[in-house]
Amino acid sequence: PGDLVIGAFLQLNEIFVTHAFPFSAKPTEVLCTLATFRYYRHYLAFLFAVEEINRSSQILPNITLGYQIHDSCGTELKALSGALDIMSGMKHKIPNFSCWRNSKMVGFLGDLASSTTFIMAQFFGIFRYPQISYGATDPIFNDRTQFPSFYRTIPNEEAEMDGIVQILKHFGWKWVGLIISDDATGYRARERLTYALASYNGCIAFSSVLKYNFHIHSGHENNIFQEIEKTTANVIVLLVTIKYTYSLAHLFSMYKMPQKLWIASSFFPNVMAYRHEELETALNGSLSLIVQEGEIPTFEQFFYRFSPKANDELTRDTWEKLFNCFFSDSNSTFRYIFGKTYKNCTGNETMSAADVSVYGDHNYRVTYRVYTAVYALACALHNLYSAQPPANHWGKLESLKRNIKPWQIPQSLCNEPCAPGSRKSKREGELSCCYDCIKCVDGEMSNITDAPGCSKCPEDRKSNLQRTDCIPKTINYISYMDSMGFGLTTITLILFFAVYAVFTIFLKYWHTPIVRANNQNLSCLLLISLMLCSLCTLLFIGRPTQICCLLRQVTFGVVFTISVSSVLAKTLTVIIAFNSTKPGSKLKKYVGTQLSFILVIVCSLGEMGISVGWVASYPPYVEADMISEKDIIILQCNEGSVTFFFCIIGYIGTLALLSFIAAFLAKDFPDRFNEAKNITFSMLGFCSVWVAFVPAYLSSKGSRMVAVKIFAILASSSGLLGCIFVPKCYIIYIKPELNKRETRALVF
Repeated sequence: PGDLVIGAFLQLNEIFVTHAFPFSAKPTEVLCTLATFRYYRHYLAFLFAVEEINRSSQILPNITLGYQIHDSCGTELKALSGALDIMSGMKHKIPNFSCWRNSKMVGFLGDLASSTTFIMAQFFGIFRYPQISYGATDPIFNDRTQFPSFYRTIPNEEAEMDGIVQILKHFGWKWVGLIISDDATGYRARERLTYALASYNGCIAFSSVLKYNFHIHSGHENNIFQEIEKTTANVIVLLVTIKYTYSLAHLFSMYKMPQKLWIASSFFPNVMAYRHEELETALNGSLSLIVQEGEIPTFEQFFYRFSPKANDELTRDTWEKLFNCFFSDSNSTFRYIFGKTYKNCTGNETMSAADVSVYGDHNYRVTYRVYTAVYALACALHNLYSAQPPANHWGKLESLKRNIKPWQIPQSLCNEPCAPGSRKSKREGELSCCYDCIKCVDGEMSNITDAPGCSKCPEDRKSNLQRTDCIPKTINYISYMDSMGFGLTTITLILFFAVYAVFTIFLKYWHTPIVRANNQNLSCLLLISLMLCSLCTLLFIGRPTQICCLLRQVTFGVVFTISVSSVLAKTLTVIIAFNSTKPGSKLKKYVGTQLSFILVIVCSLGEMGISVGWVASYPPYVEADMISEKDIIILQCNEGSVTFFFCIIGYIGTLALLSFIAAFLAKDFPDRFNEAKNITFSMLGFCSVWVAFVPAYLSSKGSRMVAVKIFAILASSSGLLGCIFVPKCYIIYIKPELNKRETRALVF
């Protein structure tokens, strides 16, 4: 009894039993059993909050709160039955009919599970009764259209799922198992977790659905155990709702689980309350999210004063569970649970002697949510009763007078005006004032209302997302600041300093046999040209200018020709030196450095002639390509003449091919001249790079085309350095005993 009444739906029992029934018959009553101390504490917190509010002079003074408590038992049938009892007057369950003459019901509290809360929220929402849940985490309750008078004192489940994902991601666990409850929350959790794992390349090793089942040794539980036993995942996530905690506890109690790391949601303390040896062993060391705790002042003293009474069945059932005993007149069907036999209760036990550590002692989490839910409802009622009608508000309205427009001109339009970014499109068969609004296509814009058409953006601009303005296109070229430009510049400098280091080594060991072999001057010329080859790639990086476009191709062609012609001259030196040793050979007069340098100069002059003709006839120039990419301006050097460009490539390729053929023919000469083998490999790599360059270059555009060219230059230069000079450096530093005049025949 009370001036105002609160209806409370609390889950006070862990398990419900019902029988299947046809829709043509009246449903049987639901049997609720297995009361737990954890739920009993929710019940005590509700009573404590109501008593505290009734004693308070600050909240609802001179008004007494009454209450009606129903055990939802975690099942929709019981919850809806209780709701109909309250609304229809507790005599007959008649929808939309009340036997109350003057109902004092002002709101409802509950429930713990989302499933029972959902069905009550739908029912009470019809009558706009406020409802506050202390445990429902389903995100559907955020929908204020569907649940306009529903509130809760606990965050929704998505935050909890995201927290578990953060744990998995933090520890790098990508291969995890998953056990979910057979309800909407479980399936939502599986979908969200699967998607989140995929975002960092994680996978679900297996996914098992836990059915609501308290029967001993069910085949379904055995299937889940088999999945756990055979999986290679070392981490398993448990995402089940409150209703399924007994099923999960039973699973872990009946089977000896393999050693795994378990990650659980906030239901975990409910499972551990069963205190079974196998359960505690398997879940030892688990990680669990928990609801943030709160403080309930003086609740502990209120808690300790309770003891079992003859007519208080809930307290008696909880007493039996808390002290592991049974009253002699108890008719509980769970006298033997998990293989344990309990003693008889005396009724003289005290709460202070009970071991409540497994329930978190007095760290109140969900219990605190019950407490705050009662206070939230009471404070709302207090504010409603304390509200006073406004008095003498004309003075306040006086300051607003200037902003009031007493006469508004009504609008009469066939349709709303077209906003900027769209154009008018006349409807077929209708008058001109009736039209549709069509959004401007990409590359067009309109910046006025009711634009008759869209204006096309200039070539160097594109439309913004709203199609209300034209903005500059992004300019694309290889910059020193972007990742590609920085990487290529770094590789260029590394290659340059590598060649410079080899050049320094050759100068230091100038008079050793390995350096003097096959014309040391020609080797130095080749090293200098390789240094210039690496540096010429810097002309291809950065914003293209007219001078860079002219220099990059000419420099590249001439410097590379010097490199390849130097290799050709070294090869011919080997051939001439070998044949000059034959009796009566006329090639002795050509042995020396003059022929080699003449060959390099002649070959280079040929390349320079092609380059001069190119620059004079079709000079390269800076070009802004606005067609290839829709939203990008490609700033590039137009070659001017593709024919001249491939003439330069072909000329260098011809010299490389001649060098390869000559070196291949000379590879079987005596060991004194075996540098030809190194030249053979270097020219083979050189030719392979430039043969692959042609199709890659022709199929590329913009910065990718320039990057292909730079890569070809660096790769071919590295091949020459690695195949010709690295073996010599190896002998100089690693095998110095071979770098002697008496053994030079083995290494030249």
